[in-house]
Amino acid sequence: MTQPLLLIVEDDDAFARTLQRSFERRGYRVLHASGLADVELLLRSHRPGFAVVDLKLGGSSGLVCVQQLRAHDAAMKIVVLTGFASIATAVEAIKLGADHYLAKPSNSDDIEAAFARDGGDPDAPVDGRQSSIKTLEWEHIHQTLVETDFNISEAARRLGMHRRTLARKLEKRQVR
Repeated sequence: MTQPLLLIVEDDDAFARTLQRSFERRGYRVLHASGLADVELLLRSHRPGFAVVDLKLGGSSGLVCVQQLRAHDAAMKIVVLTGFASIATAVEAIKLGADHYLAKPSNSDDIEAAFARDGGDPDAPVDGRQSSIKTLEWEHIHQTLVETDFNISEAARRLGMHRRTLARKLEKRQVR
């Protein structure tokens, strides 16, 4: 039996490595692309059956990637994974070809369950899972750092906090 091939499109290398190891333990062969250009190169020589796509890929949108993957293979199972979930992006992701849309924090169990589902779930909880304040704060800090090319002084200014406060927060969590 051949191993299923999974493409992870994620610009956070640490998170991508974690997902990759988890899926490799589940029997998948895993490819990693950090952006749209990498996806184009990988699709020339590989035909993944599954893809996990981050909604925000540095300066570009994962929605473009979803569209590109769907055009490449109509049968591919595509899951969009994001820390910036919204109704608008969920609707657009599905319209552009994603099979499922998951809000972070989601793990490999959640993703694999999404791959296994063919349709919608009428019993899905309506209230959803809320992110913690710390998770939301970290995601906002990380996004601001990305937008400022990791310039801590500028990020602190945009976040409305003292530079040393931001530096202390960053010491607690590794940024990549």
